[in-house]
Amino acid sequence: MNTSINRARFLDVHILQTLPYSNVNRDDLGSPKTVTFGGTTRTRVSSQAWKRPTRKAVEELIGEKALRTRRLPMQVSTLLNEERGWPAELAQFAGAQVVISTASKLALDKERDKADQATASLLFLPEDAVGRLADIAEQHRAALEKALGTKSAAGKPVLPKDEVHEVLRSRNGSIALFGRMLAEIPGAGVDGAVQVAHAFTTHSTSVQGDFFTAVDDVDQWAQDAGSAHMNTAEFSSGVFYRYATIDLRDLASTVTDPATARELTTAFVSSFISSMPSAKKTSTAPHTIPDLVHVSVRADRPVSYAAAFEKPVSPGEGGWAGPSRSALSAYAQKVDVLLGSDALVHRAYAGIDPAALDGLGDRAESFPGLVASAVEAAWKTEAVAA
Repeated sequence: MNTSINRARFLDVHILQTLPYSNVNRDDLGSPKTVTFGGTTRTRVSSQAWKRPTRKAVEELIGEKALRTRRLPMQVSTLLNEERGWPAELAQFAGAQVVISTASKLALDKERDKADQATASLLFLPEDAVGRLADIAEQHRAALEKALGTKSAAGKPVLPKDEVHEVLRSRNGSIALFGRMLAEIPGAGVDGAVQVAHAFTTHSTSVQGDFFTAVDDVDQWAQDAGSAHMNTAEFSSGVFYRYATIDLRDLASTVTDPATARELTTAFVSSFISSMPSAKKTSTAPHTIPDLVHVSVRADRPVSYAAAFEKPVSPGEGGWAGPSRSALSAYAQKVDVLLGSDALVHRAYAGIDPAALDGLGDRAESFPGLVASAVEAAWKTEAVAA
């Protein structure tokens, strides 16, 4: 008797990307974020900073948006008031009931007024959740009108709990990939299939200051004309190592349709390759593409190559990019020897340098081709004897 299995468990994405003079992810003082690694200071970009533009790009590709917000009650009340003609007070009461009727630890932010209601914790829901909750309110408008103004209305549930819970538990492709923490509603939590590491430079870096001024277009004609504004900003530059992995089994447990799982995998890998954090983009325009992308599909565990750069790369004649690519290839080759090849389902790379990188597998001509072959290997099934 034959059956089919999918050997693949993880799809790893390794990226080397050169960023020019920029500050795509600032700390609380406006400086580029840093990390000490291998005894030297590196410029760092947090996983959250790169994950958000990746998520937004994924949602554009798959045509399904999700909202991360605390203002769900306000969104429901605004929709009911402005689009469906409800009186403002009744609409605000319905928005609050979306939370109160969960009969859970999910609570309203007590510091907000009725016109700007928000939940105490951040929610992550499909974009259509607002309309679906407004529909529930419409169906129970008479009960809401009856309860409005009574002494017990403030904390007493009016909307059906199970129907509200069903909306708050709903998910789409974006939530399946990136996960959701919502402990207040049973069954609403989603284990994210995607794991993203903090990016860091493969070499030591230093922060560079930029003194700048702004001219007043009117006062510049005055006799005592000078700068209308002066300040200093901080920037950095370098070659960054970026890493992410997809747990294919976690994704398959959340998304049961194989075609959808493949689509989400393709969307994530493509978006992670092309995305860029947006901080300071108007003053630095750091819109580079990766120098190198390496993908591997494994049956055992995810493997980061961050340790390839624990010893900071030294610049060659052409800068840090070439030595960084060589270091990644050499380290990957050593890892494959140590772990063996049994669990390595697929590996390949694509990059700007025509020189062969033997430690990274077969060379693909383009990023789309690289992604397509990796996704095919990740979701390919094999016939085995039972």
